[in-house]
Amino acid sequence: MIYVLFIGFALLGLVSLLAAVTGRRGLVCDRRRGYEVPAAVAADPELTRKANALVASWCARAAMLSVPPLVPLVFAMSADEQQPLSLTALLALAGYGFLVVVMGRYPFERIKRMGGGS
Repeated sequence: MIYVLFIGFALLGLVSLLAAVTGRRGLVCDRRRGYEVPAAVAADPELTRKANALVASWCARAAMLSVPPLVPLVFAMSADEQQPLSLTALLALAGYGFLVVVMGRYPFERIKRMGGGS
């Protein structure tokens, strides 16, 4: 279970970092290298700039917040006698992971609303 959690948080951090780099490079609205965004956002340079800034900042934060759980998980994996995680620790990690996912998803939902979507 510890290995699954480690891989999950590591992948969450890598995916968030990739999205942040895409936003930093200004490629969020590029359909080939970025993401699908509403046509109104892709057509307006100011909305495109805001979309890139949103994705870059929020996904970078999500990537940074994915790292702290990795430290205790590495220590737990390297322990001589691996103890199973308590239910409280599992619930805390699940809640924390959920918050990181929400933080990484937020800019994409906001971009949908900028384009007039529901």
